[in-house]
Amino acid sequence: MALGLALAGAQASTPYRAAPPAIRAALDAALPARNLISPDQQWLALAEPRRFTPLEELARPQLRLAGARFEAGNRSAPPGYALQSLRIRRLMDAKASERRIALPGGGAWHGFAWAPDGKRFVLQRRTAQASELWWGTPQAEALQRIEGLQLNHVLSEFELTWWSGHELIVLATTQTGAPPKPPLSGPQVQEHQGRASPERSLPDLLRSEHDEQLLAHYALSQLARVDLRSGLWRRLGEPGLFHSVAVAGHGQALLTERLTRPFSRALAWDDFPQTVELRSPQGKVLREVAKVPARQGVAIDGVLPGPRVFYASPGADAAIYWVEALDGGNPQTRVAYRDRVMRLAPPYKGEAIEVQRMPHRFARLRFLEQGEHALLTEVDRSRAWTRTYLLPLDGSQSRALFEHALRERFRHPGSPMMRTTPHGGRVVAQAGDGSFWFAGAGVGPKGERPFVDRYSLKDHPVQRVFQAAEGQVETALTWLDGRRLFTQMERPLEAPQLGLREGSQWQALQSPRELSPALRSLKRQYLSFKREDGVELSAWLLLPPDHQEGQRRPALIWAYPREYSDAELASQAAAFSDLGHLPPPGSPVWLALEGYAVVYEATMPVVGDNRAVNDGLIEQLQMNARALVDQLHDSGAVDTQRLAIGGQSYGAFMAVNLLTHTNLFKAGIARSGAYNRTLTPFGFQSERRNLWEARSTYLRISPFLNAEKITEPLLLIHGEQDSNPGTPALQSERLYQALAGLGQAVRLTLLPYEGHTLGSREAASHLQWEMHNWLRRHLGPPR
Repeated sequence: MALGLALAGAQASTPYRAAPPAIRAALDAALPARNLISPDQQWLALAEPRRFTPLEELARPQLRLAGARFEAGNRSAPPGYALQSLRIRRLMDAKASERRIALPGGGAWHGFAWAPDGKRFVLQRRTAQASELWWGTPQAEALQRIEGLQLNHVLSEFELTWWSGHELIVLATTQTGAPPKPPLSGPQVQEHQGRASPERSLPDLLRSEHDEQLLAHYALSQLARVDLRSGLWRRLGEPGLFHSVAVAGHGQALLTERLTRPFSRALAWDDFPQTVELRSPQGKVLREVAKVPARQGVAIDGVLPGPRVFYASPGADAAIYWVEALDGGNPQTRVAYRDRVMRLAPPYKGEAIEVQRMPHRFARLRFLEQGEHALLTEVDRSRAWTRTYLLPLDGSQSRALFEHALRERFRHPGSPMMRTTPHGGRVVAQAGDGSFWFAGAGVGPKGERPFVDRYSLKDHPVQRVFQAAEGQVETALTWLDGRRLFTQMERPLEAPQLGLREGSQWQALQSPRELSPALRSLKRQYLSFKREDGVELSAWLLLPPDHQEGQRRPALIWAYPREYSDAELASQAAAFSDLGHLPPPGSPVWLALEGYAVVYEATMPVVGDNRAVNDGLIEQLQMNARALVDQLHDSGAVDTQRLAIGGQSYGAFMAVNLLTHTNLFKAGIARSGAYNRTLTPFGFQSERRNLWEARSTYLRISPFLNAEKITEPLLLIHGEQDSNPGTPALQSERLYQALAGLGQAVRLTLLPYEGHTLGSREAASHLQWEMHNWLRRHLGPPR
């Protein structure tokens, strides 16, 4: 009875509390605008993101079906990135006046995209009743709505597909009448017979025939072609449960993917059976490319045995590509080749031809601009290794470009520089001689020096054509021509600044802007040290603006553990990087404004064999924590007798484990974590073994099952609507019940309407109040 009362008390609804004044001011700082260059390189759009989602918008009722969460009225979920304002100006004139684009009220604006010809742009507005498509031109301040068109984002999120410089393909809502009414409740039955089906724990699965009917009703969409020159649109073909559409070539055909029955009650919608089809420009089915079965019974890290991962070439060849497993989809099968890439060329008759075989699992295909090659990437999960090839699309011999560990930082080759074609496709940009570029962060022991490397189509050495000066983080964006490069300068505590680089000369195209005076006022120390086995570690120590030499302050350590296959890769994580970005609203950084020391971005490596790395998780977390506490003591600025440990998601799992297995901390803060690994029995994070293969490890690293060892006060915070697999709010509720039942000091705060991360201003302020109040109660005043 006492346990029930304790939980009821923790869950009692209370008003949102306000964060301390200095933190409130920091939460209200505007986010920097995103720099969006038009494809014709004539215009610059400055899209300022909305920092918070209004609480009333988050509170609107949502349907939860097969892993999709959306509102019935507008058939979409709240956009993760909404606009506060939009301004446009001439790109090359730094002194050009900015034209503010009027965003009519009544909804959330998002999805800005330039048309491929740069003459127009589109935006989406989400209201309670509809998801709308609007368009504008750089010269006009007013937007225009595509009348009569309502978008359907139940399955497609917010992506648009360009047909040409002024036309695009969207998924439109169909008029299907009233939704099916629920029947009288009856038993909910699931049955499984046959082969093993090791599905990971997922939220919001279908539970009844009525759920299936609702999904079919709301997800039914219509292919539609929109012409921005006229503002008109027309339907293509018949409605279906579409979730993907791509244009082949320069509009020769459409490649569509749609769900088909039977639906599953053990899988999310994207693992349901699907039909992949080629369609004419009018929407008529030309050919069925594949019937993809439900992803049921697939081994962990396995794939379906038949065709999967479909691509439409954006080049003039208009070919269709897909991948097929050569090992039956089972990673445990010993074979010379695991996957192959197939190609079907126009007129899409006959059988597809094999283009390439890979010894490891397919990861990605990117097409080069001139249409004769692609970049093909594969991944060896057993070694946590990846390799990228230059692939001739005629099926001739490919050439390996580079390979590296998945966690590689120092020798990472970067990513290809992309370009939008006049027909709207995204391709790897090429020079006249066919060469192409990779841009990378250039991480080294002293920090980042971004670079651009040029790759020849012939087997020539890679040529470095740009690298930022030491101490500068200048990132390449796109080429203006063969000599001049648009780059973005990132200085500590300033918004990214767009500029034009020609040789040693850099011309600013924007004025610098400070991110947050509050953040600049904090005192910062970068800590670099080693743990007892020699692995390099690092952390940022943030101190209050009024901190004086010799003062020792109570501190909150905030970290997130990551797995590495060897000590060298783990040490790379400790490379110096400047803490110059605006932290998110829920960041513990802001607690330093109220007098506490905050240890941020503390590296917590876990090193070991990929298959058994968690067998040593506890010991390595202990080693990391001891080394960090010793370093904080040596810094002279932290009272190591008054330390709290905290983290978000997997960091929360880490924090509670450190409370369970060390005596280094006086309190803990755990947000949106998972604490009972028996509730994720088919793997989590990098763990690929199931509970029954690694029973002792699952039990040992589950703090819920060792709750009697947690004697320090613990604050648990969780978004009530957390949809992240493995971290439902139930995880925090059950740990709260366990600790309360054992008589330990524990507090549980469930934030209504919030997910795995924060959305509303109210929740962000309350979360800061909770953390600040918890530190005052259990670490004492900050001085």
